[in-house]
Amino acid sequence: MRHMDWMPLLSTLTGAVIGITATLLADRRRWQREEARHAREVRREVYTEFVSALKAAGEEIRAVALGDHLSESARDAAVREAVRGTGIYTASERLWLVGPPQVVAAGNEAFHRLRTLRDAYARGVAVGSAEAAPLIAQRRAAMARMRHLMRADLGIGPLGIE
Repeated sequence: MRHMDWMPLLSTLTGAVIGITATLLADRRRWQREEARHAREVRREVYTEFVSALKAAGEEIRAVALGDHLSESARDAAVREAVRGTGIYTASERLWLVGPPQVVAAGNEAFHRLRTLRDAYARGVAVGSAEAAPLIAQRRAAMARMRHLMRADLGIGPLGIE
């Protein structure tokens, strides 16, 4: 008879354990989804900052290269300073901290293509010249690849226009 007295209590305890476990698992899944959403939003902000800084740096070095400079060293200094003022170095470090490897690699490639163009302009290559054309094409291709990988990482489909 005593054995029968424990069954309702055991049944109640088992139900409570199952209920608590299910609630804890659901809370954990909800927390994980929220963390993933937050991490994706942080990456979106970092990607936007990096792409914007790359674009700004490209515009700045082009503008400086189009200007008149008294000497080669003045042109070199002006082009390098134009890149520094865009925040590209900080944006690049942020990308290295939060981006997945393939996005970081693509961002690094785009950054190096910009630096190659910067160095060409700094040594006197003319904007719009035959010598600058392949450098610009390589930069554009690197930017397109980087954007494609960033969009894929954020769960956004390809543009299909680049």
